[in-house]
Amino acid sequence: MTEIETILRQSLPEASFRPPEPRYLEEPRGRYAGQAVAVLAPASTEEVTTIVKACAQTATPIVPYGGGTGLVGGQIAGEGTRPVVLSLERMRQIRKLDPVGATMTVEAGAILADVHSAATAEGLIFPLTLASQGSARIGGLLSTNAGGVNVIRYGNARDLCLGLEVVFPDGTVMHGLSSLRKNNTGYDLRHLLIGAEGTLGVITAATLRLFPEPAATGAALMVVPDPDAALALLRRVQARAGGGLSAFELIGGMGLTFLDEVGPELRQPFAARPDWMCLIDLGLAQGQDPSDLLEAVFAEAHEAGLVSDGVIARSEGQRQEFWSLRESIPEANRRIGSISSHDISVPVAAIPAFIAEAPGRLAKIGDYRINCFGHLGDGNLHYNVFPRQGQSRADHEEARGGIKTCVHDLVHEMGGSVSAEHGIGRLKVDDLERYGDPAKLAAMRAIKQALDPKGIMNPGAVLRAP
Repeated sequence: MTEIETILRQSLPEASFRPPEPRYLEEPRGRYAGQAVAVLAPASTEEVTTIVKACAQTATPIVPYGGGTGLVGGQIAGEGTRPVVLSLERMRQIRKLDPVGATMTVEAGAILADVHSAATAEGLIFPLTLASQGSARIGGLLSTNAGGVNVIRYGNARDLCLGLEVVFPDGTVMHGLSSLRKNNTGYDLRHLLIGAEGTLGVITAATLRLFPEPAATGAALMVVPDPDAALALLRRVQARAGGGLSAFELIGGMGLTFLDEVGPELRQPFAARPDWMCLIDLGLAQGQDPSDLLEAVFAEAHEAGLVSDGVIARSEGQRQEFWSLRESIPEANRRIGSISSHDISVPVAAIPAFIAEAPGRLAKIGDYRINCFGHLGDGNLHYNVFPRQGQSRADHEEARGGIKTCVHDLVHEMGGSVSAEHGIGRLKVDDLERYGDPAKLAAMRAIKQALDPKGIMNPGAVLRAP
């Protein structure tokens, strides 16, 4: 038994120990395999403190683990000294729900879907919404500054968090679970820790912002000829709906083709598969009718040549069917097996130019299928490259690096980001060094050194380990 194992066995109850099951040492795409000297699931902030102090004493790395849904390897350490994997799965308590102040204080292991349910019971919503909400946990979502489909209206995870409780790398605890909207008392460490991917400390609890539940919701799928028309349609919807526009998704026809090929089996909304369509989602105030608004938008856009077909949800069930279609595309992607997947953002106005330019550049490398979809309203695209039908990603493994560089170079040229909402993790450390601002990188390294001088917090994620 190692020194750290001996200390932990003496300091923690047996219930905090977990067998090193594969789920703790794998990530969804199978790109990384991890290792661990121990897997721990503390039940309280005090137990997290005990673990962190022991690891600091023995210079043992710590890899925080949330729901395991991250796609950039931030939760997996496969190299270097074997780490302690610190899972927050047992810390799921909702500590406080304040319907008057519209806040909820939850522990980091709370599952997003459970947070949604607790808010809904009070006539409120927590608007962070994504496909993995049944397993993703609040600590991981904040650590990666997750986005999801409602960013256009409510912002990223950092915009939905008012306060944090964090265990720093020396074991001290920042008790910052404030519900204040205004608090200008020095550096706002909350925003430093959100998006840090566990490299500066362990988030153990958070105070979240809640919002009134919209009185009326509605959705529509509209066929557009190209991304330029989609942007023009977006502007028309914003002009009519204002702050009532909750989401505006761009969906490429290849995603629908993949659903036909490998499932999940869903009813396709149009008889002829479109090259491009938009999913529009509204949440309006009392007295406003989403269907009337969407019908008016469609009529106006059709007359202008921006849309050629459309379906407006006539019930909440049909609205959910639209979203099931959109949220099933990543699963179809997984079943096909991408050669290289890209979570990117470019300025909204540059999206059509990016979509037009990228295929030609990729064609110089090989013959591929491209599935492009994403959150058009905030400039975030999921731009994924796949083998031709009958081939597998293994047939193109040697081209993977070149494909990624090709896409990311174009993103950088257009003033975009190579990580829009999934973080850097270990997958994109090279990209951060290649495209990142040198002054910013120097400041990040200085902050890491100041807060984590022993380098035990998720080493190798975000910043290259020394």
